Amino acid sequence: MALSKHEQRTSLKLVFSVESFLLVLLLFSLFISSFSEIFFEEQFDDDWRSRWVKSDWKRSEGKAGSFKHTAGKWAGDPDDKGIQTSNDAKHFAISAKVPEFSNKNRTLVVQYSIKFEQDIECGGGYIKLLSGYVNQKKFGGDTPYSMMFGPDICGTQTKKLHVILSYQGQNYPIKKDLQCETDKLTHFYTFILRPDASYSIWIDGRERDSGSMYTDWDILPPQKIKDVNAKKPADWDDREYIEDPNEVKPEGYDSIPREIPDPKAKKPDHWDDEEDGIWRPPKIPNPAYKGPWKRKKIKNPNYKGKWRTPWIDNPEFEDDPDLYVLKPIKYVGIEVWQVKAGSVFDNILICNEPDYANKVIEEVFANREAEKEAFEEAEKVRKAKEEEEARRAREEGERRRRERDRDRHRDRNKRRYHRDYDDDYHDEL
Repeated sequence: MALSKHEQRTSLKLVFSVESFLLVLLLFSLFISSFSEIFFEEQFDDDWRSRWVKSDWKRSEGKAGSFKHTAGKWAGDPDDKGIQTSNDAKHFAISAKVPEFSNKNRTLVVQYSIKFEQDIECGGGYIKLLSGYVNQKKFGGDTPYSMMFGPDICGTQTKKLHVILSYQGQNYPIKKDLQCETDKLTHFYTFILRPDASYSIWIDGRERDSGSMYTDWDILPPQKIKDVNAKKPADWDDREYIEDPNEVKPEGYDSIPREIPDPKAKKPDHWDDEEDGIWRPPKIPNPAYKGPWKRKKIKNPNYKGKWRTPWIDNPEFEDDPDLYVLKPIKYVGIEVWQVKAGSVFDNILICNEPDYANKVIEEVFANREAEKEAFEEAEKVRKAKEEEEARRAREEGERRRRERDRDRHRDRNKRRYHRDYDDDYHDEL
């Protein structure tokens, strides 16, 4: 059927609209890419071992764990693999070289994903940025680092998100109590540090926290301190409300009694004034009595607010315009200890453009629903297995109980037989 001219124009407009949108999207992507500087990006393809060096740390003690290349038990894309801790109660240490760079005068973005497939019980899931020379075969918990970032879970109480920065050779943890995710799906952790020493923390592409290195780390003395010598001025009026000086006590107010005779009370018929005395009605609270007279409260026209100790410049504060600058980064490493293994590390990114980092998250999370469905299916299988094991355990327990009952019954019969035999024997004697 032929289209009308109006339908043809509408169809053409739709085609041009789609083409225009795709063109704008392409140009935007190119624009972001042209300004993005990617220092390191690792998605753990098949040749990932050519870039990563497994440390021998703890190997001689038999405490070194290993990583396996896998997408995990459930994944949105089974071909999108990471590296997974694979031994319980072990230390894991592995690192890769990064083309040396400095974050001076540029934004630093550090991002990666992790999936805790295991009931971790207690263990870390963070990464580290390292500076200077590092013997990668000896990389371990004592190796100095410039930044440590990521989750640390232990029991039901500790669900911490670490952000530790090194300054002049000393490590400083963030003062805020940041919480990490604890479910068994993939989550992205992103730390953004800017040249003005401000920062942002994302989880799954959404800002979870932000602030400044000046206030959220105890690296430099505070810029402002309270003036301990300051005193509240004598004429400072901090009374928000005062009694109304113009209000006058009503005449006769003090003569109002607290209680009055109950007007509803009646003298009992059996009451005899000669024998029982003069009858007086019981007293009840006087509804007209309002308590001691007080003037009404009004807004104080001289109220200056609550006096607070003023802040002054800290004489011990000395600014460092390079506070945000880390030592030149040369390596990225994973160094964790876990009671239960099974964490999948993936999508490690170090760049200078938050928009590009967000684009990576969107690409991976395009398969988010597929991962959830795979996890739910795996949970069904796990629960079914647990129920089957519980059923077998109950049946085994019931079988053993029946055997014990049979054994007790047999032993009882034996004892009864021997007792009856002994009685007959003594009777014969």
